Amino acid sequence: MPVPQKPSTRPANPCFSSGPCAKRPGWTVDVLKDAFLGRSHRHATGKAKLNEVITRSRKILGIPDDYYVGILPGSDTGAFEAAMWNLLGERGVDILSWENFGNEWTKDGVQELKLDNLRTFTAPFGELPDLSQIDFNNDVVFTWNGTSSGVMVPDRGAWIPADRAGLTLCDATSCIFGVDLPWDKLDAVSWSWQKVMGGEAAHGMIALSPRAVERLNTFHPDRAIPKVFRMKKNGKINPEPFEGA
Repeated sequence: MPVPQKPSTRPANPCFSSGPCAKRPGWTVDVLKDAFLGRSHRHATGKAKLNEVITRSRKILGIPDDYYVGILPGSDTGAFEAAMWNLLGERGVDILSWENFGNEWTKDGVQELKLDNLRTFTAPFGELPDLSQIDFNNDVVFTWNGTSSGVMVPDRGAWIPADRAGLTLCDATSCIFGVDLPWDKLDAVSWSWQKVMGGEAAHGMIALSPRAVERLNTFHPDRAIPKVFRMKKNGKINPEPFEGA
């Protein structure tokens, strides 16, 4: 097997790795002067700040208007777990992994959710699984790129068919705000502010396509869903996390 070549294009700022990363250009401690501290997150001012983050994130990332964008607890892990626990099980699932977090999502699918008709595709550190083997009639779970090795799926998602029957669930933490994502190829996308933004990891964000919202509204998994992962209210999508509530 040929040895993968190191990429010729590298980031201008090398301070990007596992864990918290460099702050964005121009960041100073002065940005914290209006921080909403010591108050309930349910206060109108706190909700307004969260809603502003949602609105600005949609604009900066170019997320389509018909996608739901929300803030969830538990960093990217909480947001992606919410997607897995709410959306998976309606059909078969293919899970891709080649680094730590992909391995964690595989473990969740096998050991926690115990999904039926589950296929796993793994690759050694620094490599990708064979993407030609993925069945997009199934739901497909993957990270866009690995945090530690930086190995990233190719060609802006050209390997994902537009007419797929299943959903694509993408953990995008290590690429979001640094890579132009093909939103039409992605149905449930999660991230935190920890990597490119150099922020804290307490909160996660999620974007859901109309197809993902339809699945959420019509598929009711036969399993208990922890409260912090629940995205439905009275059997339909709960609008509150997507409004800053």
